[in-house]
Amino acid sequence: MPEKPKIAFYWCASCGGCEEAVVDLAEDILSVVAAVDIVLWPVAMDFKKKQIEAMPDKSIAATLLNGAIRTSEQEEMAHLLRRKSQYLIAYGACAQLGGIPSLANQFSREQLLRYVYEEAPTVENQAKTRPQSSSQNNGHTVTLPVFRNLVRALNQVVEVDFYIPGCPPTPKMTKAAVVALLEGKLPPKGSVLAPDMALCEQCARKASKPADLSFTAFKRPHQVMLDPNLCLLAQGVVCMGPATRGGCEAVCPAGNMPCTGCFGPTSRVRDQGAKMLSSLCANVAAKETKEIDEILAGIPDPVGTFYRYGLGTSLLRGKVSLPLAPAQKEP
Repeated sequence: MPEKPKIAFYWCASCGGCEEAVVDLAEDILSVVAAVDIVLWPVAMDFKKKQIEAMPDKSIAATLLNGAIRTSEQEEMAHLLRRKSQYLIAYGACAQLGGIPSLANQFSREQLLRYVYEEAPTVENQAKTRPQSSSQNNGHTVTLPVFRNLVRALNQVVEVDFYIPGCPPTPKMTKAAVVALLEGKLPPKGSVLAPDMALCEQCARKASKPADLSFTAFKRPHQVMLDPNLCLLAQGVVCMGPATRGGCEAVCPAGNMPCTGCFGPTSRVRDQGAKMLSSLCANVAAKETKEIDEILAGIPDPVGTFYRYGLGTSLLRGKVSLPLAPAQKEP
């Protein structure tokens, strides 16, 4: 009997929703398991790093890695799995774009550590003690992963072969990607395994989208009773559909909630947030500065709205920090 192709799943900086997406294959996961040999899936099975290290290079047919890269351990695992895998797939928004974890790039590492370990309302730490990457105790050295200064997408650390978008990817897309891998029916390297069209094209509200929008106010979903049949933009709610890749089957608008952009941009968009921001601002009805400011005040968190999933790979990327002291410099 021919050897089954080896598949690995790994989880870096993310919420775990992508792992749930694999489980959400339901009965389809049985056919996947029957067709492959899962050699790494820490969230579901007991595997050891040394087992992967002992495998020949390129012996894993494909690794689906979800989550952004924040720590030295995640970076190390990304390099290891890249070396051992024929195909490395950025699975989900965090691996593809930086995801919600990359919103932390608005702050320096020092700001984050100071708040979490010293200033948060629930923290009592008069000695201002913080975890150290290395410490000595009774002659033993204890180490922890190093907390990097920026959250990075997977392709900012290692070469990536394919991308499966979403927060999380849909079970249908996950199954299609695995089947394509097993059958060898893959698109060109670097492709996003999702339709290259704006989400609006798949939205059931498409026909009600006005040709010319004229915003007099922006509203948040909890502030208004939304018409389930009318384009959300036409109702003054920021919907990222025009700047977001389709493929999710428009499940959020179908649930009467705006698209938040988790499938990332199409191939024709360089910066998803800038694209959406430009579109909205060009359609603000007011012409005077004061009136414009009042309208834009309806979007109280522009970064979280326009770069919720993609700050790490955007033109902005993150906050520039002051030079680190010699002892703090990253490798």
